[in-house]
Amino acid sequence: KVFASLPQVERGVSKIIGGDPKGNNFIYTNGKCVILRNIDDHGRFVNCVRFSPDGNRFATASADGQIYVYDGKTGEKVCALGGGKAHDGGIYAISWSPDSTHLLSASGDKTSKIWDVNVNSVVSTFTMGSTVLDQQLGCLWQKDHLLSISLSGYINYLDKNNPSKPLRVIKGHSKSIQCLTVHKNGGKSYIYSGSHDGHINYWDSETGENDSFAGKGHTNQVSRMTVDESGQLVSCSMDDTVRYTNLTLRDYSGQGVVKMDVQPKCVAVGPGGYAVVVCIGQIVLLKDQKKCFSVDSPGYEPEVVAVHPSGDTVAVGGTDGNVRLYSILGTTLKDEGKLLEAKGPVTDVAYSHDGAFLAVCDASKVVTVFSVADGYSENNVFYGHHAKIVCLAWSPDNEHFASGGMDMMVYVWTLSDPETRVKIQDAHRLHHVSSLAWLDERTLVTTSHDASVKEWTITY
Repeated sequence: KVFASLPQVERGVSKIIGGDPKGNNFIYTNGKCVILRNIDDHGRFVNCVRFSPDGNRFATASADGQIYVYDGKTGEKVCALGGGKAHDGGIYAISWSPDSTHLLSASGDKTSKIWDVNVNSVVSTFTMGSTVLDQQLGCLWQKDHLLSISLSGYINYLDKNNPSKPLRVIKGHSKSIQCLTVHKNGGKSYIYSGSHDGHINYWDSETGENDSFAGKGHTNQVSRMTVDESGQLVSCSMDDTVRYTNLTLRDYSGQGVVKMDVQPKCVAVGPGGYAVVVCIGQIVLLKDQKKCFSVDSPGYEPEVVAVHPSGDTVAVGGTDGNVRLYSILGTTLKDEGKLLEAKGPVTDVAYSHDGAFLAVCDASKVVTVFSVADGYSENNVFYGHHAKIVCLAWSPDNEHFASGGMDMMVYVWTLSDPETRVKIQDAHRLHHVSSLAWLDERTLVTTSHDASVKEWTITY
């Protein structure tokens, strides 16, 4: 297993070109042949080997917490940085300064360090935190920029002049993103995304600056989220909870948590403090963050839900290919006995913002739009996706809506004409589109299991 390699070798001069993970054997060449040499200084796995840019020295970093510096031509050991252990934990990465005089190291002891190799001393120590996720797994010295990567996936821009605080921390998701929503707060539009590990991130839609909520939140996949009329983020998770989080405070502490009897899959909100949660084999009505009614064993498997903007009607899509309508009557849900037929198992439902239409997408690659004013009669059918459609979202103009699918494509449809559409092919190349939302009439936001969030400018 090779950990490091060199550019072109000078003829007749020995050069180390790799090392095995046990730290005993190094491969080097003298220009004519490759030789295996035993170097047994490290007591545990060697995680990183790096040559200095000038080629005169190379350094090795190991799980034993030591960094050794060797002569780049002869392979003879020059020194052990720090005299003994360079870090109190295993060292996962090292990177040389451009002038070959200093070395940056990253360790599981939650620190990164700058070393003056010529005098064998620590110049700066960057303490990145105290939790397991603050372990430092990677580093890079690129010109004037010093970067480290935490176990959390955060990228830290280190400040040589102030080791106590990074210049900048780039945060985001390190697991697949399942859902997103958008909301205006303080005059700015923000994007909220939830991932497979229970992490929720918020993004400034203009600058891309982002952060996570403070405190302890969901402990498992965030399946769906939306924002209610009081400016609270309502999220449901595979940890069997529905959470209400204030978007001004952005802090989980002291926020409302509703424990569900079974695992929730989807949540939708309406005016008057109502929320409807679709769980496995159950539909639950919440009022002011409290359970007030449930439909147990409904006779089909509910999958997704939407609440009409007026707050009086709930549409629930099932795996049986039907959408059922319920009325909210005080603290109860009444089945209206009306079935809307989709073309396959329903994967998402969404009302237009003016409440005039209900869009339904399914696993048979079709979007069906129903006219609410005409008694939910079928208005139009939209074909184009090559695989199961996963998500839907209406534009604020109520004339267009977007759909994303397992085919990694996004379509923006025109309500009055199914043939007039905008196609975004390979919107997320690494995985399917898992959720989408509109920032305004021209800006669409999409996300995917590739852990990225993208903004698109739509031109009709």
